[in-house]
Amino acid sequence: MQNENLKTNSTDASELSFNDFKSIVIGDYKIAFESRQASVLGRREVLTGKAKFGIFGDGKEVPQVAMAKAFKNGDWRSGYYRDQTFAFATGISTIKQFFAQLYANPTNGADPFSGGRQMNCHFATKSINEDGSWNDLTQIKNCSSDISPTGGQMARLVGLAYASKLFRNNKELDYLKHFSVNGNEVAFGTIGNASTSEGVFFEAINAAGVLQIPMAISIWDDAYGISVPAKYQTTKEDISEVLKGFQRDEKNPGYEIYKVKGWDYPALCEVYETAINICRAEHVPVFIHVTELTQPQGHSTSGSHERYKSKDRLTWESEHDCILKMREWMLESAIATEEEIADVEKQAKIFVRNAQKEAWNEFLDSIKPEQKQVVDLISALAKNQPELSKIASHLASTADAQRKEVFSAARKSIRLSANNKSAERDELIKWYQTQAAINFDRYNSKLHTDGKDSPKMIPVIDAVYNDLSKMVDGREVLNACFNENFARDQRLVAFGEDLGNIGDVNQGFAGLQAKYGELRVTDTGIREMTIMGQGIGLAMRGLKPIAEIQYLDYLIFALNVLSDDLASLSYRTKGIQKAPVIIRTRGHRLEGVWHSGSPISMLLGSLRGIHLCVPRNMTQASGMYNTLFRADEPAVVIECLNGYRLKEKLPENVGDFTIPLGYAEVLEEGADITVISYGSTLRIVQEAAEELAAFGISVEIIDPQTLLPFDITNVCGTSLAKTNKLLIVDEDVPGGASAYILQQVLEGQKGYFHLDGQPRTLTAKAHRPPFGSDGDYFSKPSVDDVIEIIYEMMHDANPNKFPKIY
Repeated sequence: MQNENLKTNSTDASELSFNDFKSIVIGDYKIAFESRQASVLGRREVLTGKAKFGIFGDGKEVPQVAMAKAFKNGDWRSGYYRDQTFAFATGISTIKQFFAQLYANPTNGADPFSGGRQMNCHFATKSINEDGSWNDLTQIKNCSSDISPTGGQMARLVGLAYASKLFRNNKELDYLKHFSVNGNEVAFGTIGNASTSEGVFFEAINAAGVLQIPMAISIWDDAYGISVPAKYQTTKEDISEVLKGFQRDEKNPGYEIYKVKGWDYPALCEVYETAINICRAEHVPVFIHVTELTQPQGHSTSGSHERYKSKDRLTWESEHDCILKMREWMLESAIATEEEIADVEKQAKIFVRNAQKEAWNEFLDSIKPEQKQVVDLISALAKNQPELSKIASHLASTADAQRKEVFSAARKSIRLSANNKSAERDELIKWYQTQAAINFDRYNSKLHTDGKDSPKMIPVIDAVYNDLSKMVDGREVLNACFNENFARDQRLVAFGEDLGNIGDVNQGFAGLQAKYGELRVTDTGIREMTIMGQGIGLAMRGLKPIAEIQYLDYLIFALNVLSDDLASLSYRTKGIQKAPVIIRTRGHRLEGVWHSGSPISMLLGSLRGIHLCVPRNMTQASGMYNTLFRADEPAVVIECLNGYRLKEKLPENVGDFTIPLGYAEVLEEGADITVISYGSTLRIVQEAAEELAAFGISVEIIDPQTLLPFDITNVCGTSLAKTNKLLIVDEDVPGGASAYILQQVLEGQKGYFHLDGQPRTLTAKAHRPPFGSDGDYFSKPSVDDVIEIIYEMMHDANPNKFPKIY
């Protein structure tokens, strides 16, 4: 562990005149003091009701100023919601933008980080343009979009740093000039001391140590996690002590670990300069434990730290406030006089107050025209219906009206005037409908990037076969697809457990590591969260990663990363960032509790923003991969576990044919009943249909191919209009994915109106399948189950023709 008492300023004093040195120090103090005033004023704005909630970076100002000095163009930050001073010091955010985000202003440009969608101190920089094309990321200071889960940034951080290693060591990537300069970029991570107790933190620390990547972790240690002190959080109450075993030595690679007091400005500057230089040059991960920090305003606006901190602790914090200590050091060192510092502080207060007022006034000004329009429209309507005048008067007298109040008044007036048709009412409705589209853009748009490289923009190319096309194992189709694409696109990389040396457990990548090298086809440790984070970070830096999770059941270990981070990335940044990572996994039928899962409803409920592909065989999977490799949106592809050794015909254009996402396919046409299924159960339905034909029952079988998006051309609804009967077959739990499909077909496609009987679902049992073939038979839909439930549905419709079986 490095000496914690370094005292030299990061800028060599011998190279500066005293006035230059003084100017730098005072400039740093000004940033820190302005940030503190933003925190104080921001808390007041919440407590007076102008904002809903506030969480601030008070107490961390001085170390963040020091960190910002080492942050260069091309570098990346993956931090958490205490980093406002760093954002101000690097120019990532202005104080006015900070307040605009606090007020959730959705006006374009007001909150450039999230378009008013995230709470304050959640920053992001613009990686992509409106059409989805990349910016030159080497020319800006990059900030990956923050999320509120306090350790969630760690998984992504691994990938952001790992990209630098690939850019430095894989010369085939040199053509990507807008993404890296020889892999010199450092990925800066920040986390609170209490959050180092989380599993994702330890996963990420271990992964970075193994990978030896330029990742710089800063721990803001103020000795508490909300009300819980360090003695309940961390062994030895000291995370850098815990991590001493990661310190590198002459024989073993590892980390450089630094410990420094958070109120010691010159030591902080020295530590950050030294640590980041090593990290950048040598690609050695570094760990900077910043201790003795304070949190003057408590955790957030939802509570007061006076409730849980002792008087002695509060006294200590007031004496060791980092801004106060920097002020004392400036006076003791004769860098500035009391009068000079007081003037900086006075001007900072004025500047912050003015920025806050501008942000608040601009927020209100964006709503006031709508408020006036609605008041005028309701007032006009009230001439024929006087009771509506109260709504108009109330809205007109509401100072600082929010958009919610404006639209609620409009909608209530439209409802109450339903029986009084008039031109004035038509005008109000027209205004409301026009604004609805504008509000969709403000509050609901950009779940997906929807740019020029959207999957929907990828040309559809059919698979080509001829008389010489070979019948091969399904795994060989996949292998050929991956081989063709890796040869075509140098950005493609793949990694996962057992993926590299043995070519994955089902041989989809067999021989590809030997052909394309360990940098492109790579084994990882058992660490699902950081496998996902590795993919997210690489994708954010312009590469095309395939992050493999060995079995679908194991995806649960990384669901937090996928749901909190990847799925919401485009939405929460309003389309200024993207991460087109492909998550490859396999599921459905095999054997036993832990290798045959189909938790599809869990994915459907948590992964909106990620495409969910459920191919029935490896040819379908290959076509989807071909589409996704050329597109720029994230997806999960679930291959069928029991399909790798089933024979399929190898397409002549195995690396080029594409399958569009969201297009259902009619596998077999029928007249009596529509059966919708996906994945492994489709083969069971097809087998059952053969026996049902002997009973005179004609089954129409539909494969949606993807569940997100689902059947965008209404193939299912069209089929149901013909058959009037509906059965959903899948391997999820009762009421799981089958309920989702029912909602899509019956409500979304208006299939309810075509039914002549009860729609049915055939699913797995509520428990996971027991081991063995018998366990599978009695737990998941079988051919017998499909035959008998369809026969029963036909009996209900025509009991004379189809008498009861049982």
